Amino acid sequence: MSATVRFLRAMWLFLMIFVGYFSQWLIARALRRKDANGDYVVPTWLKDRRIRLDTKNAKRLLDGMLRLRGVYIKLGQVLSVMGGFLPRAYSKELESLQDQVPPHPFSQIERTITREFGKRPSELWKSIDPTPLAAASLGQVHVAYDNEGNKLAVKILYPGIRDVIAVDMRVLSIVIRVYSWFVPVNNLSSVHGSLVDLLRRETDYIHEAACMKRMQINFAGEDDILFPDVIADRTTRDVLTMTFMEGVKITRLEDLDKIGVDRTQVATRLVQSFYKQLFVDHFFHADPHPGNFLVQPGPKIVVLDFGAISEAASNVIDGALDILQGLMTEDASVVLKGFHRMGFVSPEGNKELLEKTVITYFRRLLKIRDRTPQALMNAKQEDLERLAKPEVEREELRELMKSFVYPDGWFYVERASVMMFWLCAQIDPKLDTMSVGMPYVLPVLMRKKMAEAEAQSA
Repeated sequence: MSATVRFLRAMWLFLMIFVGYFSQWLIARALRRKDANGDYVVPTWLKDRRIRLDTKNAKRLLDGMLRLRGVYIKLGQVLSVMGGFLPRAYSKELESLQDQVPPHPFSQIERTITREFGKRPSELWKSIDPTPLAAASLGQVHVAYDNEGNKLAVKILYPGIRDVIAVDMRVLSIVIRVYSWFVPVNNLSSVHGSLVDLLRRETDYIHEAACMKRMQINFAGEDDILFPDVIADRTTRDVLTMTFMEGVKITRLEDLDKIGVDRTQVATRLVQSFYKQLFVDHFFHADPHPGNFLVQPGPKIVVLDFGAISEAASNVIDGALDILQGLMTEDASVVLKGFHRMGFVSPEGNKELLEKTVITYFRRLLKIRDRTPQALMNAKQEDLERLAKPEVEREELRELMKSFVYPDGWFYVERASVMMFWLCAQIDPKLDTMSVGMPYVLPVLMRKKMAEAEAQSA
């Protein structure tokens, strides 16, 4: 498929979805009426039409992503776990992308290997399985054996994927600009920039190998968090060879039971390791979907796929800590402090309106005593809608959005946090991730700060 054809197909896909929702909006605007409370309401049949439209467009989006592949597969994987961002119909359709990505023919993979090393795969390894162990959006993994009989995992970037990414990001740039007309959040374009940066790093296996080694160092001494070893002389920018790690996929719960692993221990250790990455190391796995974690008896957690490893900005992490501390101590002033520190408040916006809205949400959250994933999943739809409602006048809503800034670097943290919460919800829905994570990480942070203070005074 040529770049021009790909661009036009992608634009047509998003245009069809946009036209469907725009026509729904026009009809709703024409038929809406005010109820006794002064709120706008629409006929029941129109609400039903919206549900059918969501389902139709979700199927259309899935079909388009499977045909376009590349970046759209990865985008679909992200959207499938960010349930609050799109209607449920989308996450339901797109969740199939987590495990069912079509592989590329081995003949294409073989050409990439030969180009990178100047040798055929049979000259590099004793054997390599032409059937991929796993296929992802940007590359796929094959099992190989070296001359000593050691089992290896060989990850190969899809040929031409960088050119495909360049085209896809032009399309997404246009889609984001159109979206920003309807949701006027400041700095929304940084999402596009963050995604470009993320994809650049995920298509450089030399960078991924370095991240893998750095993560190993950060968890040195923690024997229950495991990582593959890089085989340096069989690794290039487009091919990454590493030791093969055995284990059960982390969401295969029945298999975890068979090997005698306690699910709560797995979920707890997963959360703790993520909090350490985020709040202590500021160096974290930004793509924590189920395919990137295996479990061994113990339990021990095997971490895979380091292309999306990201470094977190200090202001974002410090602000997030303030917000978590404010929630745990029920102190609104600390929450507001964190909100400002993270960079969510626009200097030109209505600070008073934004802070009033933050406090409103904060008070609602305090009323929720059960913050486990299970409670969230079992909540009634109307309760969730009531929780999300900003409670501002209609004419204030646009002003509120303009007062909000999407901070640089927040894309990675938000994405990873949502995906991690979703993953833990599958393993142990009753686990309160905040209560498990914060007590674990606070002593580590205190020791780190004390060591830094001693180093400065020395």
